[in-house]
Amino acid sequence: MSGEPIPVLWLCGPPGVGKSEVGWEIYAELGRAGVAAGYVDVDQVGICYPEPASDPGRHLMQARNVGAVVAGYRAAGARCVVVSGVVDTARGVHVDRIADQIPGAALTVCRLRVGQDELRRRLLGRTGSTVVMADAPRDAEAMDASGIGDVCVDTSGLSVTEVARRVRERAGGWPSPAAPATDPLPAPSPAPSPAPGLAPAEGSVLWLCGATGVGKSTVGFTLFQRALAAGHTAAYLDLDQIGCCAPAPADDPGNHRLKARNLAAVWQTYRAAGARCLVVVGQAEDECAIRTYADAPAPATVTVCRLHAGREELVRRILSRGLGGSWAQPGDPLKGRPTARLLQVADAAAADAEALERAALGDLCVATDGHTVEEVADAVAAAVAAACRLRSSSSF
Repeated sequence: MSGEPIPVLWLCGPPGVGKSEVGWEIYAELGRAGVAAGYVDVDQVGICYPEPASDPGRHLMQARNVGAVVAGYRAAGARCVVVSGVVDTARGVHVDRIADQIPGAALTVCRLRVGQDELRRRLLGRTGSTVVMADAPRDAEAMDASGIGDVCVDTSGLSVTEVARRVRERAGGWPSPAAPATDPLPAPSPAPSPAPGLAPAEGSVLWLCGATGVGKSTVGFTLFQRALAAGHTAAYLDLDQIGCCAPAPADDPGNHRLKARNLAAVWQTYRAAGARCLVVVGQAEDECAIRTYADAPAPATVTVCRLHAGREELVRRILSRGLGGSWAQPGDPLKGRPTARLLQVADAAAADAEALERAALGDLCVATDGHTVEEVADAVAAAVAAACRLRSSSSF
């Protein structure tokens, strides 16, 4: 497969049309069929502000990071990759420019659309949506007028599963020719060296880890927003969102090698955009996992801060997340799950939290029981400053 283009299916369309849900469904279908595949949500690899004046909307930044993640997935054995996210032709970002950022890919762009009334209903039902309702119909009309995409699928009145089926049919049975069933996967190749002409730069990386439900994402994003408010060019990254590639190798079930490779590549793009601080959130079950990432974001000062919570707090948060009351992420394994299953996850999370506590994992540890997100963010910032890990460049 090394000399052949890797099939990449990019689902685009206006906010609320269902890009992430449909993209994840196709990725899950491929996994159930035994096809080694990857998935990446464009929004998750473009959280870097202020945006460069030369790239309003950060669309080229996102495409460059998609290209890096696709390369990582391919090196890990993926036979095809599903991408979901906006393609903004209104700002002059055309598909051919995006394709240039994903070398070695056979790119198929599928535009999803929906009627105006249903689009409004979907947006009203989205928890935590930041889309301005008045803008959504205009954006949808602009995309319809653009005619962007190799194929177009109307999602009106259809379930996610039905849309996924139609997308693959309209795209010629994508991936076509059929991607082979999984073989033993090779380890990802080392992260690429910095591009010629990219001068080394110091940076600060704060990695929040901890058990499921401990609050990594919500606290991490709060610290990222504080860095922006303080006038820093900052970035945010969820490790899970650059490691959606299955099956994972038997000797690395957490996909840490792959995530470390992709972290290095994405951080390089963010540094080129001016970022000097990065908030990373993600699991690390032991010191071996942390060492896998040790050199990934170089050159940078890396501080690993573990968040801790007891079982009662974890149960409360995981049950809330099951109801969609927490940080939204593509393919959230907890959203919509029955209570019995969520309680099993909480028991496992509590056991993990205790194991991490006994191992004293991380440079710092902050307890989150009974505290608000803002209070935990305050405690993390104080702990980082007290430890002098980020020295005078502290942005958190």
